[in-house]
Amino acid sequence: MGGKASALVELMRPRNLILAALTVPLGAHFGITGAWSTSDVFAVGVQVLTVLTFMGAGNAMNDIKDAAIDATAHPARPLPSGRVTISDAKRFVVILWIISFSSMLVGAWWLYQSDLAWWPLMVIYLLAVALMLTYDLGPQTKAKGLVGNVAISLMVAAVIGYGASTVGSISALVAWIALVVFFTNLAREIIKDCQDMLADEGERTTLPMKIGQDNARMVAYIMIMAGLVCLYIPYWQGPFTLNQLLFQTPAILVLITLNGPLYKGEDAVVGMRIRIAMLLGVLGFVLTQML
Repeated sequence: MGGKASALVELMRPRNLILAALTVPLGAHFGITGAWSTSDVFAVGVQVLTVLTFMGAGNAMNDIKDAAIDATAHPARPLPSGRVTISDAKRFVVILWIISFSSMLVGAWWLYQSDLAWWPLMVIYLLAVALMLTYDLGPQTKAKGLVGNVAISLMVAAVIGYGASTVGSISALVAWIALVVFFTNLAREIIKDCQDMLADEGERTTLPMKIGQDNARMVAYIMIMAGLVCLYIPYWQGPFTLNQLLFQTPAILVLITLNGPLYKGEDAVVGMRIRIAMLLGVLGFVLTQML
């Protein structure tokens, strides 16, 4: 029984959930203007559970869909290895969805009772559900290259907005931070498609396949520059000041020095540095708000 339980948890891909678990309270932190209250901590904790079970359900659904492919490509995964049956995995997905939806409703009810805006929480959640279902099921935007890249990037950026909505505070600052995450993640997705172009042949129609790898890398660099502009605006227009932009120096330096590796076609290096820059950028915003 223990082996089966651990295999079901493995379907959720716990390592991929760590960043999501951190991003929700970060989004809430950007929305809270004063000190955290006990009720804020409770509300955010409930919505961390919402996001973890939401993403876990999505990852498990993906493994169910790709079970036949994984039998050859990833035979050690829970389904192809026989540690979990398809029917058990499907029941597990239903349980995860029930927990996720129920905890989201608890959060919306808490916001309503606290006379805070409850509808952004529900709207962002339902938008994320639609994006996830259409990515692997429905129209399968996963196979459509740039459309799928945009869908994934919207879901990643939405977690910041969702975190802020857990405490009923969607501000201009939260919107700009979400846009930074969206554009930089979109650049990373395009670069990953450049890196995987041969492996994706026949399975997906990606941007590099349509316009060539060099042109796709140029599009990725434009997305990086768009992310930099969005990062700069809160320091130019407020609520921060220009001298506080110093906290973003590490992230800015990582991003503006990507033109060399992009020109050389070092896609793995670029993808890793973009992820590092995203983390440094979010940390820069946290430090700006704290100090």
